[in-house]
Amino acid sequence: MPNLILLIQLTSTWFMVGLIWIIQIVHYPLFAAVGSDRFVAYEAAHARLITLVVGPLMLIEAATALLFLSVRPPGIPAWVAWAGLAMLAAAWVSTAILQVPAHGRLADGFDAAVHARLVGTNWIRTVAWTARGLLLAAASWTLLQHARSLAAL
Repeated sequence: MPNLILLIQLTSTWFMVGLIWIIQIVHYPLFAAVGSDRFVAYEAAHARLITLVVGPLMLIEAATALLFLSVRPPGIPAWVAWAGLAMLAAAWVSTAILQVPAHGRLADGFDAAVHARLVGTNWIRTVAWTARGLLLAAASWTLLQHARSLAAL
């Protein structure tokens, strides 16, 4: 079971890493190109559709991160679980206090300053999820090396 929790967590995190980089480099910058006459509808569609994609994955990632605090494979220290949870908390807090309010303001119409703030503050989530993904990849590598050494015995 501990290996499965790590695998699900690793998979959901790396999905979020890929998604947040696409959002950061492609999707959010393109908000400025939508045009003011169509932006309100575009922002509403974005909010509705992105939630369908990220909502379930964020919940799965959070659940496995919490489980990982007490159910870890042998050789994975507790600090890995706590550090990963802290990185996930940074992404969630940033979402709640920075990105969601920015989207709320953009729902009323495009505002260049709010858009710039959205793109700029989204780096917090991008870095947090990327660091988390790398941490879990390193933990997975450690687990694989541990299994390999046991198989060699």
